[in-house]
Amino acid sequence: MKKALAIVLSVMFVFALTAATFAAEKKKEAAPAEKKEMSTEKKAAKKKVMHRQVTGEVTAVDAKANTVTVKGKKAEVTVTVDEKTKFMPKGKTIADVTAGEKVMVKYTEAEGVNTAKSIKIEAKKAEKKKAKKAEKKKEEKKEAAPAPAKEKAPAKKPAAGY
Repeated sequence: MKKALAIVLSVMFVFALTAATFAAEKKKEAAPAEKKEMSTEKKAAKKKVMHRQVTGEVTAVDAKANTVTVKGKKAEVTVTVDEKTKFMPKGKTIADVTAGEKVMVKYTEAEGVNTAKSIKIEAKKAEKKKAKKAEKKKEEKKEAAPAPAKEKAPAKKPAAGY
């Protein structure tokens, strides 16, 4: 009885495996060859796009041509700014970028064109010092302000006889 049950189960297992392989082969045949070609073209295009980053000092800004030139540690990089470029802090534009400022630019390099994805304008040292001083003054004011006095509840008298 046990042998017959084992044989039946093993036969069912073999049929299940063969059915799964035949189904997989039919799906492969049904997929059009055009999709395969398009996916390889997309992969090739993605490989050509290089994501890069440069941190350094702005040497030139051309608002008409929408370009910013940054001198990094290794080389000088010119990036093109488009409508998708994000500026940090928010609200800044290419008009707010001036020569001599320190920036961090994240960009993509595709087909010889560097396109900026984000430009972070770093605060100047003097502005950072002012911000730190303002924070210290706020902290001092908080510490100097007296805390409101709490009213003390009258002490309870112990009950007599206990």
